[in-house]
Amino acid sequence: MMAAASPFSTAYIGLGSNLSGPVRQLERALECLRALSTLEVTKVSGLYRSAPLGGIEQPEFLNAVVEVNTSLEPRELLAELQAIETALGRDRSVRRWGPRNIDLDLLAHGRQRISEADLEVPHPGIAERNFVLLPLMDIAPELSLPGAGRIGECAVPAEPQIEKISDGSWADV
Repeated sequence: MMAAASPFSTAYIGLGSNLSGPVRQLERALECLRALSTLEVTKVSGLYRSAPLGGIEQPEFLNAVVEVNTSLEPRELLAELQAIETALGRDRSVRRWGPRNIDLDLLAHGRQRISEADLEVPHPGIAERNFVLLPLMDIAPELSLPGAGRIGECAVPAEPQIEKISDGSWADV
């Protein structure tokens, strides 16, 4: 007899902030994720400080990654993440790569690959971005992403502008 497929998938969510008290913004986002009945936060990475991308002068970012078990499909999870961003005051009119008080990215959802105009899973550029790659290595070094391979074997890009400033204890809110 074949075992029934689990209704839950493991997903990874990137958190970032560089405005309005970034540590508190990340804590608030984590609180919102933990309040969702459709997912369970199972792991939280350390906290990293990184230089912003895109050439716009702005404060440094704080970044982390969380692992969740969820019953939501990728598009449903993305909608929940965007609702949290809106509730926490994310201004989507700010141009790409600009400063923001909260940014929640769906990095991976099980073994799914999705490439649509408004949803790409795994998130593009994971293996080229230390602010995502290093927190992911904290909590899931064995994770294998479609198209990118095993996280623990990805070459860490030569970006000297990143620093681990806390282990996962920052998330004990």
